[in-house]
Amino acid sequence: MSIVGIGEDGVDGLSPLARRAIERAAFVFGGTRHLALAAELITGEAIPWPSPFAIDGVLARRGAAVTVLASGDPFLHGVGNLIARHVAPAEMLVVPAPSAFSLAASRLGWPLAEITTLSLHGRPLDLIRPHLFDGARLLILTSDGAAPAEIATLMAKAGFGPSRLTVLEALGGPAEAIRTATAAQFKLATIHPLNVLAVEVAAEPGAHILPRSAGLPDQLFENDGQITKREIRALTLSALAPRPGEQLWDIGAGSGSVGIEWMLADRRMRAIAIEPNAGRGDRILQNTAAFGVPGLELVRGSAPEALAGLPRPDAIFIGGGVSRPGVIDTAIAALPSGGRLVINAVTLETEALLIARHGTHGGDLIRISLDRARPLAGMTGWEPARPVVQWSWVKP
Repeated sequence: MSIVGIGEDGVDGLSPLARRAIERAAFVFGGTRHLALAAELITGEAIPWPSPFAIDGVLARRGAAVTVLASGDPFLHGVGNLIARHVAPAEMLVVPAPSAFSLAASRLGWPLAEITTLSLHGRPLDLIRPHLFDGARLLILTSDGAAPAEIATLMAKAGFGPSRLTVLEALGGPAEAIRTATAAQFKLATIHPLNVLAVEVAAEPGAHILPRSAGLPDQLFENDGQITKREIRALTLSALAPRPGEQLWDIGAGSGSVGIEWMLADRRMRAIAIEPNAGRGDRILQNTAAFGVPGLELVRGSAPEALAGLPRPDAIFIGGGVSRPGVIDTAIAALPSGGRLVINAVTLETEALLIARHGTHGGDLIRISLDRARPLAGMTGWEPARPVVQWSWVKP
């Protein structure tokens, strides 16, 4: 099986090896555009991708002379990633072409290793939000000709109106065009559906910039008061110890703040918020969009019943519903060896539960007390917050 990357310059940009792979194939798979670009070389059967997209036809012809056409680099947000889940590398000949990111960086003179690259193709535009800070440079794969204007609107509303946006259209082909506007004054029309958006971020005063440290300000989250407070949240995230690609269960999620900060730790993080209250569930969805982590999954229901069938967690945080029968035991049973469990308690009854668990399972038990300066009789005094008892445990 061959996987050949092809650009907008069509067969003119193909190497001799890529040309032979297409010419000798009994079956050539690709999008309608790809097949048209390579039409003069195709001698076998040209098979366009089905809708909805699937690679079943490719796998069914495994062992035959099959060539798959892809845009640019097949392993950069391309079909090569999907095929590689089913076909061993030894069975594939891959001939990549320059990726859209490489072409865009070459046009702009940007060092590719020093900028952020994102794919928003078929994905929520909110994913851009964690990457918006003054001086950042982004290269973004979009879905269509409408996406650059939609991204510009999102950025302007978030306080990044002065940012310079460059639309690079149909790179490498005869229709290539490069146009520039600011996010606030974005009026470019009739944008080619194949485009890369280059962003040079400039922030206005008060722009919605997300800090990278744990313990974001409480006021950034939509909440009804049921939120793990900033300082407690920072200690909770420290105990949960997020590692790239791991799965979190946030039980009794409230505003979703712990799961959201878990997701912000790395773009590969995964989290599920379990929340029975309908209003809080709605606020969790609002917060995931505002923080650019729409991949956080919401499960509306109460633990332990709502935990059935969920993907196995690497870490679990229980912020609400601790005293419900079976919640702690179900969480412990769900964790793999090395999995982390963190539970916060604010009442004497839940504190007693954690003290008992600490006695039988071990782990770390801490009591967190905070005082905040508040106005008092024309002066300032200390106002204590409710103490929080936290039990954290690693499963043997």
